[in-house]
Amino acid sequence: QVQLVQSGGGSVQAGGSLRLSCACSGRTFSTYTVGWFRQAPGKEREFVSRVRWSEGTTGYADSVKGRFTISRDKAKNTVDLQMNSLKPEDTAVYYCATSRIFWAIRALEYDYWGQGTQVTVSS
Repeated sequence: QVQLVQSGGGSVQAGGSLRLSCACSGRTFSTYTVGWFRQAPGKEREFVSRVRWSEGTTGYADSVKGRFTISRDKAKNTVDLQMNSLKPEDTAVYYCATSRIFWAIRALEYDYWGQGTQVTVSS
């Protein structure tokens, strides 16, 4: 079992920045990819970013590319999502998740999920 505890988030005005963190514990040896997803009310959960745990290789959704940065700290077992130039459409509950698949992008491919963190961006 893998436990993921999220921190960060909150409210910010458009153009501002927020940083999310995801701390992983438990049997993390089978984790190959850590992803961030978000879900707005009435919307489907969508992929935001992912990082390959071993090498740190990153990927981003087009909607956040150039604004968000994902990083992982293997020593601390944490994955962060730095969100800059935030837009109102970024408002959602953000989730971190782990996958046993090397380069998972679909939510269905992720096994364990954090509790979710609200991010609200006001215009």
